[in-house]
Amino acid sequence: MFGSLLLIALVAQASSGVTATPASLEQRPAAGDLSPLQRRIDAADPGSVVEVEAGTYIGDLVIDRPLQLLGRGRPRLVGSGHGSVVRIRAADVRVEGFDIDGREGGDLSRDSSGIHIAARRAIIRDCRITHALFGIYLRQADGTVVDHCTITGMANLAPGEQGSGIHVWNTDGFRLADNTIQYSRDGVYIQSSPHGVTLRNIARDLRYGLHYMFSDDNLFEDNLFERGAAGAALMYSRRLVFRRNRFLHNRGFASVGLLLQACDDVIAEDNLIADNARGVFMEGVRRNVFRRNVIADSDTALVLYDSVRESRFEGNAFFGNFSPLVLVGRHTDTIVDGNYWSDSGGADLDGDGVQDRPYRLSSVFDHLRGNLTAADLFAQGLGAQVLAKAEETFPVLDPVPVVDPHPLARPPALRNVPPPLRDAPRGGGWALAISAGGLIAGLAVLIAGSGYRHGVRS
Repeated sequence: MFGSLLLIALVAQASSGVTATPASLEQRPAAGDLSPLQRRIDAADPGSVVEVEAGTYIGDLVIDRPLQLLGRGRPRLVGSGHGSVVRIRAADVRVEGFDIDGREGGDLSRDSSGIHIAARRAIIRDCRITHALFGIYLRQADGTVVDHCTITGMANLAPGEQGSGIHVWNTDGFRLADNTIQYSRDGVYIQSSPHGVTLRNIARDLRYGLHYMFSDDNLFEDNLFERGAAGAALMYSRRLVFRRNRFLHNRGFASVGLLLQACDDVIAEDNLIADNARGVFMEGVRRNVFRRNVIADSDTALVLYDSVRESRFEGNAFFGNFSPLVLVGRHTDTIVDGNYWSDSGGADLDGDGVQDRPYRLSSVFDHLRGNLTAADLFAQGLGAQVLAKAEETFPVLDPVPVVDPHPLARPPALRNVPPPLRDAPRGGGWALAISAGGLIAGLAVLIAGSGYRHGVRS
């Protein structure tokens, strides 16, 4: 029951304010809303370069021919407040080096943006966008590249009152790299857009860092998603790859580091998933593989529905989690094998690096937590301890045994897992450190008390 409520809450948030298809396309602004730069664009030959000197230019632009619009000295484009500031309506347009101010204007139902792209092969580089409902919107913009942009939404607005930092719809083969997004509805929203690459982006202080639907064959590497209701919420997609990403500090009743719902053939490896209410949440998925990840200091490391099929967790390191697993349902065929569990306490008498006894993830009480709404309230109580002891004595009480048959006696060498940020919140409950011994150039979690969990999100 609890797992169902959590999923309902997340899906409700995911669908709020999001339309399945974009609005009718904004065309050329009204004459009174045009920027003085529009005359230069209208006079430019296709393929030419239009250089814009430093200054402030008030009004909106439409680029309807292939050209390069290059800012020198960071010119400032201030929109009319009635629609998108820059509207790209021709293929092979490049916009670089501008500060763009949307003036908190336009219409969310018309997808008003700092830069709105409805053409192929655009390049948006080194732009800073503020006070826009959507930051950068890709609409059927195959082959578009957005890199080294900074998008700051409006912290004074609720998530449903503004759009995403980067919004990608029905776009094949996009590239998003080295962008920083804050205070938008979602950091990156991707729908019906395959074959994309998302690299080294930072998304923080928003609803979802990454919100993703109906998009196959995408790659995510070296991104940071932190301080949201979810680091990433992914639904109805196939063949996704996550490598070396960080999902950090996502806390609240319905918060999770990484959520996968109806996603098949996902590979997640070498990621850091730490200080989340729930580390990984999976429902209705098939053939997903998690390996060499660190999942640390979360209330629950894994939430799995019994609809998870043919999936594996292998070679991961679980440190300092309140509970290793909540299983929603009565069975799972998920394979959990060869992971490190900081609370297992098992012996390795023969010195082969594997504990002598299997590690048991599931218990009667964790089963209740996944299927009884109020059970979480008693997770640290005497009743939970008594029930766990009774389970050891009378194992018939356990309806869903889940074990790691070969738990590691020492943390694995996770050389590619990224470290936490230097500006991690204060509290000191755990630290992830590079160790020349057990984790050469890799990652380990040093449990130093419970102060971090109680201090970071006050």
